[in-house]
Amino acid sequence: MENRTGETANSSALAHGDASGRRKRRNGADVVLRYFLPKPGSSSGTVELGQEVASEGEALIEAFKKGQQFYTLAVWKAVPEVNGSSNPVIVKQPATQK
Repeated sequence: MENRTGETANSSALAHGDASGRRKRRNGADVVLRYFLPKPGSSSGTVELGQEVASEGEALIEAFKKGQQFYTLAVWKAVPEVNGSSNPVIVKQPATQK
């Protein structure tokens, strides 16, 4: 389900991050969130990332000024996890920001 700001309902359930608003806690892991406005001229049917903004607050303001949505991006990596058996399970972990 999507709300007016373009965020999914699950993203509103994220706990508060640090002062920059760029780190959020989800499922017990620190997730780096990035905020993007859509690419100029793109349609709402196709996700095309345009300008990245520094925080969720800035994304809200810019999206409101321009009458458009914004996108929140969380980056994950797939890693194997061995939990006592010989069958590893692939799990997601937050990707570290470089």
